[in-house]
Amino acid sequence: MKGLSKKLGEPCEVLPKRKGGGKMEDSRIIELYESRDQQAISQSDMKYGGYCYSVGYNILGVREDTEECVNETWLRAWNSIPPQKPRMLSAFFGRITRNIAFDRYRASKAAKRGKGEIAAVLEELDECIPDNDTTERQKYISPAILVCNAYKRDIKKVCYEPEHS
Repeated sequence: MKGLSKKLGEPCEVLPKRKGGGKMEDSRIIELYESRDQQAISQSDMKYGGYCYSVGYNILGVREDTEECVNETWLRAWNSIPPQKPRMLSAFFGRITRNIAFDRYRASKAAKRGKGEIAAVLEELDECIPDNDTTERQKYISPAILVCNAYKRDIKKVCYEPEHS
């Protein structure tokens, strides 16, 4: 579902509706987790599902992935209460959701970066540079290393050295 954001005309994600009656107190929800009552998950979802969804969506930006993150949040909470007994359920669930979302984000970026073709690219590079002639290899690699070192040096200057005014 898309709605309109605060910036005119830009789409934004509308939080999914949660069904259920009144919201249960945190202490009662924790008691449900501790007694291994599955009502704990549905009560958690009713009370904190929208919050967890917004945390995940702000990181991932994809509805389906966010919904999976929220569902995984309830599983991780189920597995960690007990022994943990959180003081603030909102912070506890938010942290779990955030960690799951960041893990998914990193995994998706890593998959996009290589797409499983890195081995093929390295094999192509092996064909370009002969194995037996190290001087030929140095001819290609040395300038690349010099450029990388110059680039790192420029970054350090910008980041760490104050400007002389």
